[in-house]
Amino acid sequence: MLRVELTTQLLRLRTLIALGGLAALPVVAALATASSAGHRLHGQDGLFGAAPYSALNHAMASLEFVGPLLLPIVVALLGAAIGSADRDWGILRYLYVAPITRSRLLAGKLAAVVVATAAAVAAVVAAGVLAGLAVFGWHPFHVLGAANLSTAAALGRILAATGYLTLCMLSIAAIAFALGLLLPRGAEAVAAAIAFVVVASILNGQATPRTGLPHAVAVALPVHYWQDWTALFTPGAAAHLGPGVAVQAATVSVAAAAAVLVLRQRDPAA
Repeated sequence: MLRVELTTQLLRLRTLIALGGLAALPVVAALATASSAGHRLHGQDGLFGAAPYSALNHAMASLEFVGPLLLPIVVALLGAAIGSADRDWGILRYLYVAPITRSRLLAGKLAAVVVATAAAVAAVVAAGVLAGLAVFGWHPFHVLGAANLSTAAALGRILAATGYLTLCMLSIAAIAFALGLLLPRGAEAVAAAIAFVVVASILNGQATPRTGLPHAVAVALPVHYWQDWTALFTPGAAAHLGPGVAVQAATVSVAAAAAVLVLRQRDPAA
């Protein structure tokens, strides 16, 4: 089932265009900032300011830029498509007749969601490294206001950041997947998942400890923790990724449990 899901979903033109669009952004950004190679970018701070110093710097700046909104939209599209495509195509009933157990079907689809999410994040990182290598070259990872990171230290933090963000994106992909099974059409699932991201992002942006209930709601949502990985590259900052990992894992578990209930308790093809 996993092979079938990957073949039918990841190799579709829509998916390839979405992944290509993600990969194109770091390339365009590298070309646009080529004149600043080896220098701080327009006086900015953080990863954006250090982006022109090296290929790895550019990759992490690209990930920070794409991560808050565009990346969730793409993984929501992929997750909803995996959840709803068989019903939209009218072949879900035939899969049951094949016969394919619902447990096997669900396991294959969930595995495909994980692979698709990892592919989306990897597309940004790989394109950022390659575009940065061509435009800025391979140099030590530059941290504004602190000593450069060695290649080993930089790669370790990049792997941690990439893995953490992949888990974060998996949370929205799992939600979109469950909605894809539940709602009548895949487009409705995509719209609902994107609406969740937008509303959660707005709530997170407005919530502070002083706002009481909105803040209590915001910290329970996965969006609140999506950018915590940037602390790995911030001088003097401690990266507390544990709470984010716990919330993302809980979100994925709840969404997966909902998908199990939908697929076992009702016929999504109806």
